[in-house]
This record gives sequence, structure tokens and C-alpha cells, in this order.
Amino acid sequence: MSLPVQRITIVTETYAPEVNGVAHTLSTLVSGMRARGIQVQIIRPRQHKHDTNEPDTLTLPGLPIPNYPEMKFGLPYYRRVRNAIQHFQPQAIYVATEGPLGWAATKAAEKIEISVVSGFHTNFHQYSAHYNLGIISNLGYRYMRWFHNRTAATLVPTQQQADELTSHGFERVRVMARGVDSQRFSPEKRSAELRKEWGVKENDLVLLYVGRIAAEKNLQLVVRTYEALKNQDDRIRLVLVGDGPELEGIRQRHPDVIAAGIQRDNDLATHFASGDIFLFPSLTDTFGNVVTEALASGLGLVSFDYAAAHEHTQHEHSAMLADFGNEAAFIRAALSLIERPNLLKTLRQNARATASDISWDSIIDEFLQHLSQSTAHTLNTAHIEVTSHGRTQTAPSKSRVSVPQSGSL
Repeated sequence: MSLPVQRITIVTETYAPEVNGVAHTLSTLVSGMRARGIQVQIIRPRQHKHDTNEPDTLTLPGLPIPNYPEMKFGLPYYRRVRNAIQHFQPQAIYVATEGPLGWAATKAAEKIEISVVSGFHTNFHQYSAHYNLGIISNLGYRYMRWFHNRTAATLVPTQQQADELTSHGFERVRVMARGVDSQRFSPEKRSAELRKEWGVKENDLVLLYVGRIAAEKNLQLVVRTYEALKNQDDRIRLVLVGDGPELEGIRQRHPDVIAAGIQRDNDLATHFASGDIFLFPSLTDTFGNVVTEALASGLGLVSFDYAAAHEHTQHEHSAMLADFGNEAAFIRAALSLIERPNLLKTLRQNARATASDISWDSIIDEFLQHLSQSTAHTLNTAHIEVTSHGRTQTAPSKSRVSVPQSGSL
């Protein structure tokens, strides 16, 4: 029987207030655990020069990712990481990212024999091709597999992702879903005033995109979809919520596109609810928290049939789904929503109902269970040594991070 963990270390290259799915997921997990009385230590890169250590937080120097300056690689300060972990004395460690900082934490955990669970939050081997990270791109799955197979378990958000990683030789892959705050993200947050600021009329249809406006997010498909729908119906408007290197080029080619910038918290919820159709064109996300936020906000979702959309929606019931990578089908799916207004209405109603069943509370409980089970295995793992007299005795393992056998988590 696993014992509940009360002290946990989180190691990550990104954290709130940075705006991305990993940072959002981790900050939600940490807030939920602390609300349960669990002590959480966070080890992460320093986000800016005025970024100071909060209680139970170690910030370390990092280097910006080329062409992605708001994200950093944490440098592998092995001794500082090891000392911080030893001082905090966690029962389990969760390494959320596979960069140098995550490597240093995993190595330190091996040395002091604390169980490590890792998270596969980002298809970074795919992102690397867009950000001049040739060495990571070349290593691809080999590095990722090497890193994650050193840990007690690797948590992924969908069964689809688990099956893919397992087929590439990843071991002990476990599914831990994602939740959504259906009180914050709600159709009730729809704002006629905000739509007026956008210059949108009451009967206009707003295509909404929320996220980083960058090459790895496949923003060109958003633009092509907008062009196709605009040619059919001049009531179509496009609102982009977020920022990134592709934004300026889009605005130059399409000055009519509404750029709403980065939005957070309740402002973000208002922007979601004030749209009509949500476009999720990504081919690289492991999940896509914005998908469940769009569902909770009652939008008509258009997505490829993978990640969060595959996990939580059904075609022509709660979303319009296109086969993975079929961009022509993606555009046709969006077109069908302006041609069939009753279908759009049905999707929006069912989207909200779908999201209402996805709770962060249950996800946090699931996360704690994974950590507790890995800790229980570590406590029970011992080497059986045979003495010269033929007797056996147990001794604590001195090997790398304790690894449970398949199926034990």
C-alpha cells in the first residue's frame, strides 16, 4: 500500500507567469497540492534579473532558447540542485522538462536515492527543428528515451501519446490527464463590449486562436482557414490571442486580423467566451490545454483528431475533427460550421457539457497517487545479497533511480 507524499520537489524549465501549457499545468498542480497542505519545492530557471527566490523555490541562471527568448534552458548546476534537494528532503521528485536542469536533478536524485517521476509535456524533439537546436533535433527520440527511461515513470496526458512513446521504446509510460476550470472558463464570460472593441458585429462569426504565434503551432493553417471562410462569408473575423515571431508577418499580410495580445486569468476567459469557433491547428502539442478551455467556454472546436480533441471529443458531436495532418479536411471542417449553423449550435452546447466532466481536483489526486506509488516502490526496493555463509540480507539499492517493473504504477 502506497503512503501519501507530503513533500514534493518540482523541477521545470518553465513556470508561471510564463504563458504556455507546461507552466499552466504545473502552477495548477502546485496550487492544488499546497491547498491540500502538501509542501512543494520548485527548482526552475530565473525568468528575469529581478526574479528572486520565493519560499521553497530555487531559481538558477538559464539561457534563452534561440528565437524563443521568453523560454530558457536551465543550466545544469548539479551541486546547487543536489544541495537544495537534500535540504528540502522531498519524498518524491517530479521532473517536468528534459533540459539540462532536469538532467541535473535526475542525476542528483540518483545520488541521494529519491524517486523521480518525469513528465512528457512537450514534443521538444519536434520543436527543436524550428529553433536552431540542431543537436537536440538530431538526437530526437534517442535522447528523450534515454532521459525518461532513467526515471520511475513517465507521465503523459493521453493514451494516444502513451502508445506512441511505448512504440519508440519508452518504458513505464503512464497516463495522467489534464483538467480545466469550468467556472473560470464559461460561456457566461461572453462580452458584447469586448466584441465591440474588436469591431465585431452581433451576427459576425469570430474565429479564435489562443496560444503562441509561432511556426511550431502551424499558424499558417489558421490563416488559410480564415481566408477560405472569409471568401464564403464576409461576416468572418479572426482574433489571435497571444504573441510570437509569426505575428508581425500575419498582420502585414492581413491587416484586418485582430491581434489581442497575451491575456491571462479572467481576461483570457472573457476572450475565449467572446469567440465563436476555435481553431487548434497544432501538430506538435502533447495535449493542448487551450482545447479544453475552448470547450468549457462553449466554442465550436475545429482540430486534428489527436491530443486533447481526440481524448475528449467526438466528431460532429462536440467538435469537428480532421485526420491528423490533413489540412484540406481541417479547412473543410471549419467551412461546414458556417454552412450548417445548427451544427455549430449543437457543438457549442455539447462542448460545454464535455468540459464540465473534466476536473482539476481529480487530476491532482491522480498525480499524487503516481508519486506515492513510485515512492512506495523505492522504499521497498532492496538488493538481496548472499553472504559467505549462504544467508541472505537486504541492503538499500545503490543503483540509479529506483525503477518499478512494468505495471506497478
